[in-house]
Amino acid sequence: MTDTAHALGASRTLWELVERRAALTPDRPVLLQGERTLTFVELRDRAERVAAGLHDKGVRSGTVVAWQLPTRIETALLTFALARLGATQTPIIPFYRDREVGFALRESQADFFATPGVWRGFDHTEMAERLGARGVFEAYDDLPEGDPAVLPPPPADGTSVRWIYWTSGTTSDPKGVLHTDRSLIAGGSCLAHALHLSEADIGSMAFPYAHIAGPDYTVMLLLYGFPAVMFEQFAMPDALEEYRRHGVTVAGGSTAFYSMFLTEQRKDPARKLIPTLRLLAGGGAPKPPEIYHAVAREMPGVQLTHGYGMSEVPMITMGSPDDTAHHLATTEGRPPEGMEILVVDADGKQVAAGVDGDVRLRGEAVCQGYLDPRQTAEAFDADGFLITGDLGHVLPTGHLVLTGRAKDIIIRKGENISAKEIEDLLHRHPAVQDAAVVGLPDAERGERVCAVLELRPGAQQLTLPEVTAYLRGEGLSTFKLPEQLEVLDALPRNETLRKVLKYQLRDRFADRERA
Repeated sequence: MTDTAHALGASRTLWELVERRAALTPDRPVLLQGERTLTFVELRDRAERVAAGLHDKGVRSGTVVAWQLPTRIETALLTFALARLGATQTPIIPFYRDREVGFALRESQADFFATPGVWRGFDHTEMAERLGARGVFEAYDDLPEGDPAVLPPPPADGTSVRWIYWTSGTTSDPKGVLHTDRSLIAGGSCLAHALHLSEADIGSMAFPYAHIAGPDYTVMLLLYGFPAVMFEQFAMPDALEEYRRHGVTVAGGSTAFYSMFLTEQRKDPARKLIPTLRLLAGGGAPKPPEIYHAVAREMPGVQLTHGYGMSEVPMITMGSPDDTAHHLATTEGRPPEGMEILVVDADGKQVAAGVDGDVRLRGEAVCQGYLDPRQTAEAFDADGFLITGDLGHVLPTGHLVLTGRAKDIIIRKGENISAKEIEDLLHRHPAVQDAAVVGLPDAERGERVCAVLELRPGAQQLTLPEVTAYLRGEGLSTFKLPEQLEVLDALPRNETLRKVLKYQLRDRFADRERA
């Protein structure tokens, strides 16, 4: 990390970071979208005017503002306007629907809710009103603005909870993850520290800005003073024109994105897909070693660095361009200074390097806990380490290797999916006796969702389209729908508590084609 980036990383709040970067490189671009460009000084000045407009609406320090917006310049402006006010904001992924959105609004007790109106054929404002949301306003391309003279001083405390993110746990309902400005700055600093970027780079945001990666990535832009191309709707091969036009040097997002780049490269192996591209980076889903080797083999001049993060800790470890090919292919990288990784056995005792155990974390990037105090109490050990539920080991070099998950979570295209949520809905189907949902390895998605059913006696056979139609009717979001269906006479269970043996299902169906 450069001296300048290191100094900026010590900023107390996100707004202080914005101000310091705007003073350093005011006219350099920070966000690029279509024909539009936003500079660092414009980010500061326009966000402050939007903050004044929100202030006129009644938004104050501590006011809870939920927003469900796509990846747009306006979304970033709204985010930093709220940071300028010291409001508590709770981002909601744009493709969430009534179940998740209603839960987030109720649990956060949001005072305001910003929507994109009708987006991709769905009326988010109508849904908000149907759910009884308070203070609904549209913020797709028309943000409220006012005179910054009305604003109080910006917040000086970066350790107060001002962010609530939502993640699926082992229960059906999502969990509200509590973050501070400092924890988000620490997470973005980890990413920046590992990748060795510079002002000459041009990045890209092809993921939902409402994801924890939104501020993670934006912090990196502010630390290093380079821009990123924003994609409201990312699709290949359409996105390639934007990558090439802007000369993107750093791309990625998750395993699914790596696979998309490889697919496009294979259409014309002799032509470099994006002439300026030198680095693919991301996290959020398991990365098969073969993906790394395929990129190295088929995309000469492009290096793949993968990392480990979660909503609770936006960036934990990250592969670095300085790592060996073996470490880049088989590990999640190393943690930055200040991130402690503890691997313990079943008794909570630290294990030796190279020995598998439960992965626990402590550091400034770790969240403050959850909205539900009971979940917080369960999530941290007596020494303040976050119990991740992931299994793995640390190499003598400090690199982390993940080998499994204790949590029953499926990570598809970087998004967490609760198996129990889907199972609970399937159990309500009149033909279903029992159901198990598992994640299976998938080169394109990281994992794919597989539903394994045991049907009631005499019930008619179910097909995958019938199951997905039923789940859609129950309000399940599209990205959580099963992509594979298997029907068994009886689910495998242990002999004591008769729990379903999901590892047997994973082993049995992992290599079967999606059907």
